[in-house]
Amino acid sequence: MGTTWRVLYAGRWPAAETRAGIVGRLAGLVTQLSHWDATSAVGRFNDAPAGSRMRLPPDLARVVDEGWRIAEASGGAFDPAIGALVDAWGFGPPGRRPPPTATDIARARANSGYRRLAWRPVERLLHQPGGVRLDLSGIAKGYAVDAIADLLAGRGIRHCLVEIGGELAGRGLRPDGDPWWIELENPPGIALPPVRVALHGLAVATSGTYRRGDHTIDPRTGHAPPGGVVAASAIAPTAMRADALASAALVAYPHLAGAGLAEVPLRLIVAGEAGPVEIITPPLAAMID
Repeated sequence: MGTTWRVLYAGRWPAAETRAGIVGRLAGLVTQLSHWDATSAVGRFNDAPAGSRMRLPPDLARVVDEGWRIAEASGGAFDPAIGALVDAWGFGPPGRRPPPTATDIARARANSGYRRLAWRPVERLLHQPGGVRLDLSGIAKGYAVDAIADLLAGRGIRHCLVEIGGELAGRGLRPDGDPWWIELENPPGIALPPVRVALHGLAVATSGTYRRGDHTIDPRTGHAPPGGVVAASAIAPTAMRADALASAALVAYPHLAGAGLAEVPLRLIVAGEAGPVEIITPPLAAMID
């Protein structure tokens, strides 16, 4: 996934054996979820002929199903099927290209959007109408965090903190009896008071324009969102959901309620004329209190 991972755990499993299991699980996830690998399950779906149906492997099916639900709930602020738009802006596997014209964007939008797909979750069947490309970069890391935490739980390790590329999930307690305390990430150069969260059966994810540059695309318009959000952190029961909700908030602000995000614990950092402004939604404020 082009990033790093870290796992802290309390348990009797040897570190070398645990690490080998984690590395193997992550490698398996890449073979299903990577849109950078044409041989992955996502790559095969993206290149499938028009009118075909593909039975998705279990991990990919879970990510598509959750992505579909959040796309519906957010009114399309999050969308797992905007690979054509990502490619048009030069952020995808084809590589850099000149800024797209209005015609380029219109063409890419015609080949984008989860509503163009037909998803049958019981059979795990996804219909490819032709030209639609999945891009799960706004949800896959979060799912991988959950998958590693589940892997550890299956080995009897129920006290752990899992982090992949800044997305985190905490289960159980630290050996000293405290929960897994983390501070929400601030972009470099922005000094704000720390916001500490106890990840006891919770997960947190942060999306931001500061990580890889301004690569955010509003799936509904094909352009960068106008809200000026530099970073969005979301807290949810799973890292997969937190990852997608943070991505949606980055796009939807300031219209959070219209994207179904008013009841989500969020911390946003927004660029302002006098400097960065921190916005904490009421659900997160209640958690902090």
